[in-house]
Amino acid sequence: MRREKLQVTRGSGNVFRDLGRRNADAEQFKAILAAEIIKTLDREHLTVRAAHDRTGIAAADFSRIRHAELGRFTVDRLMSILNRLGSRVEVKIRVHRAETAAHEARA
Repeated sequence: MRREKLQVTRGSGNVFRDLGRRNADAEQFKAILAAEIIKTLDREHLTVRAAHDRTGIAAADFSRIRHAELGRFTVDRLMSILNRLGSRVEVKIRVHRAETAAHEARA
């Protein structure tokens, strides 16, 4: 039985960056916000219609978020939706030079 060596590449911590997406940081931030919205809906047993009734935000928007169709949403809009659901968002930012971030992704 022959065993082949597998090469393992450590990810950067941002799947969108690892896939070479242009706006990787913004896409990851939007995905994190969308996940928090979904957690809130699940925790409070809210359907998309019930979420619409509570917030005034279109049920279709909640459906898009549940299906990870985030192209129509800005970070600001997702934060606003979380606020209307009764959550507050705290953002901490760390800025790395591009070369440093690329080096850390390879480490």
